[in-house]
Amino acid sequence: MGNIQIVNPANGSLVSAVHNHSVQECVAAAEVASTAFTAWRKTLPRQRGEILRTAFDIMVAEQEALAELIVSENGKVLSDARAEVAYAAEFFRWFSEEAVRIDGDLRQAPNGTNWLAVTREPVGVALCITPWNFPAAMATRKVGPALAAGCTVLLKAAHETPLTAYAIADILKRAGLPDGVLQVITPDPPGDAVAALLASGIVRKLSFTGSTRVGSLLLSQAASNIVNCSMELGGNAPFIICDDADIDAAVDGAMIAKMRNGGAACTAANRFYVHTQVLDEFTSKFVKRMSALVVGDGMAPTTTLGPLVSAVQQSRVSSLVERAITEGAIALCGASATPAPMHGYAATVLAGVQQHHSIIQQEVFGPVAPIIEVQDIEESIPLFNGVDHGLVSYIYTRNHGRGMRLAHALETGMVGLNRGLVSDPAAPFGGVKQSGLGREGGHDGLLAFMETKYVSTDW
Repeated sequence: MGNIQIVNPANGSLVSAVHNHSVQECVAAAEVASTAFTAWRKTLPRQRGEILRTAFDIMVAEQEALAELIVSENGKVLSDARAEVAYAAEFFRWFSEEAVRIDGDLRQAPNGTNWLAVTREPVGVALCITPWNFPAAMATRKVGPALAAGCTVLLKAAHETPLTAYAIADILKRAGLPDGVLQVITPDPPGDAVAALLASGIVRKLSFTGSTRVGSLLLSQAASNIVNCSMELGGNAPFIICDDADIDAAVDGAMIAKMRNGGAACTAANRFYVHTQVLDEFTSKFVKRMSALVVGDGMAPTTTLGPLVSAVQQSRVSSLVERAITEGAIALCGASATPAPMHGYAATVLAGVQQHHSIIQQEVFGPVAPIIEVQDIEESIPLFNGVDHGLVSYIYTRNHGRGMRLAHALETGMVGLNRGLVSDPAAPFGGVKQSGLGREGGHDGLLAFMETKYVSTDW
């Protein structure tokens, strides 16, 4: 099968290469995981938790080296990579604590004839598929709860960013994780290998983060063996700025919600709905901030916006902006790609955008912010909900009651109310509609890797 070459998105240089696993090698890894599950599921919750806690400590101690590795294969700026490592490590700490809090229930049946005893058991071998945009955090968000629950894991890393996955596996090994409990697989292209794993009868859990298109395909493949599935799919987040919003706070929040990770995040603000009364003030301040971002190598101290992960992704973002302009949008800043070999794209703000424009109806996954003017926030709720996805929304208003009413009216799994960041290891992360199934993080994230068993008894 050869090797997969890892290329630095900032300069096109070869970073490293990893083994390209064949279908047969992936299925063999699943068999190893199945054997390892027999012993791993019987380990004490405290033991599993201590391994995860030790992995957290190692990640914190090695934050800088891991951040530099992420920059080299992903392209994001070093400050973003440092933040990602810290965020990723927190999943190991959170689930090290959740491992010893696996709940159950015991109660008498209403008719008094028997007792209802409910326990939780690990689901089995878990196939965890992660994307390139957060190569550390998306891995630990899945691996942490899976290991805490007592599952064994096949971690299928994105072919653009596999080095981080291998580094995390090495950290867990040094933390005391037994052989075979976690294995990284890197088949490229992955389709045949993933299909074979889902059809093998060995994999009992699929946890996928990626596009809605691929997620839908995987759900259909998982259906043949009724594989337990969690899906964290695409996003198309509205960022709603009410007429009573604190505009300076809204601009600060917009820079986080839009430009965290260079806009390559499923939680990224994708559609900016701004009330007419504050449109000019918000737009001018936002454009000033966006225009000040400097595209460059993520390791350079002057860089504030790293390149996109690949030439393909750069071309996709360019095409979306070009089409928006042909449909009538006006570029207030940016709208330009950096020349090869760098895969950069300038921070872009688009005015004059309409709901029907193509850039509103799909996820941008880049540093582009389309602005739509609205004259009545409450009457515009159908616009906010008028897309296929429903992962997260952002609202800025000084009236907290109004904000909560809007939050309840929005068709998304998460809402940032006067906040540009919702991600937290202690919170249930996930969406509705075509943004996925299930939740990651919080106690829900642990239960996603467990099955409920009920025993009816009497004494």
